[in-house]
Amino acid sequence: MTTETQDLQATRVVVVGGGPGGYEAALVARRLGAAVTVVERTGLGGSAVLTDVVPSKTLIATAEWMAMSDRAPELGIHLDADPSTPAGDLLASESERHFVDLAQVNTRTLALAAAQSADIRTRLEREGVELVEGAGRLDGPNRVVASGTDGERSLDADVVLVATGATPRVLPEAVPDGERILTWTQLYGLTALPERLIVVGSGVTGAEFAGAYVALGADVVLVSSRDRVLPGEDPDAAELLEGVFRARGMTVMSRSRAQSAVRTADGVLVTLADGRTVEGSHVLLAVGSIPSTAGIGLTEAGVRLTASGHVEVDKVSRTSVRGVYAAGDCTGVLPLASVAAMQGRIAMSHALGDAVTPITLRSVAANIFTSPEIATVGYSEEQLQAAGTAYVTSTLPLARNPRAKMLGLREGFVKLFAHRNGQVLGGVVVAPSASELIFPITLAVSHRLTADAVASAFTVYPSISGSIAEGARMLHQRQDD
Repeated sequence: MTTETQDLQATRVVVVGGGPGGYEAALVARRLGAAVTVVERTGLGGSAVLTDVVPSKTLIATAEWMAMSDRAPELGIHLDADPSTPAGDLLASESERHFVDLAQVNTRTLALAAAQSADIRTRLEREGVELVEGAGRLDGPNRVVASGTDGERSLDADVVLVATGATPRVLPEAVPDGERILTWTQLYGLTALPERLIVVGSGVTGAEFAGAYVALGADVVLVSSRDRVLPGEDPDAAELLEGVFRARGMTVMSRSRAQSAVRTADGVLVTLADGRTVEGSHVLLAVGSIPSTAGIGLTEAGVRLTASGHVEVDKVSRTSVRGVYAAGDCTGVLPLASVAAMQGRIAMSHALGDAVTPITLRSVAANIFTSPEIATVGYSEEQLQAAGTAYVTSTLPLARNPRAKMLGLREGFVKLFAHRNGQVLGGVVVAPSASELIFPITLAVSHRLTADAVASAFTVYPSISGSIAEGARMLHQRQDD
């Protein structure tokens, strides 16, 4: 709670939800002079910080260390090894010396998430945002009722922002129990590495956790209802990643839809739609999410929802009701924390009369935190083909990059798309730290740079980013073809 005196003439903004869309909106609203209250039920940062993005990426970062250690013997590095041991014996036994203390990993993961949540709370309080712990619901378009342990509190509002996020979707015949049948929010209660983890769902979440746990040393079975892993991503990137998964010992079951999951005496049994069964010690359900929009007074206030339950918004985050805005996963625009934050910032700028640019998804960079990572920005090749756009493309395998060779990296590539007139339209990077490498391509897409402009910029030699400039130079040649 803030102790600052509020301006009684200030616009009253109530934000329902303290995730990226909510707390970023609150900060913008305060800078623009509004009196701001954030109502949050589970903790500042929301699921993005407490149960989703921050903890999952912390776990994945830990797994990445394991993946890197697997390359160490090839580089001549043998951890805790007797120098007199023959090289062949060292390579054969290297993996036996690596183990994971999952209890310690998860303790650290949750501690980092809690620390990030505390940092957000401190920042909001310092900026003069009032914080109310409880579940928020709309009582008409100009009032929010917060229900907490201390009872109910009614908050009048000139502007309301709904940023309630989403929750994991579950199968009717696979009800999570938090012990053996798990959603991705429940994984951090594990104290030992699963002997055999069945991951149901091969989208982004499923692929990330499957890749992390196989790197940590678990036996992983990935059940995919589609023809390949990551069906919505660049086909070349998805095919490469699936190959990496299989090479690391993962079992990938394509065109296999899970029907149910039940506990057995010492594990779980997953039944597929065709009658086959898969046994494991644990099962992770990664089959998407549902918006947290039910029972919070939206329809009663006149706010239109889609058939999937998402809040309908325009490009400045307005809903169908004047003065009510929405941001984040509850809108279904794009399930990324960066997009949620941008939606929240745009909403407050629009509501409070500041200059605002409507959101555009063309320049949104997205990353899948597998090993290697897959980062994308701009138009995909599928979109370009569907639109009939005259485009050229270049692809450079990472194995040809001198820096990659030094690091012992083989899997990955840089792919660029450009219009025939030279403008960069999009790109795909498959590499360790692709989330960092995508930035120059994002700049090119955002500012409508040409491939020649990208190619003319200096890069460090040797560097992975050198492949981006080289790919751009290749596009110049393709334009002349």
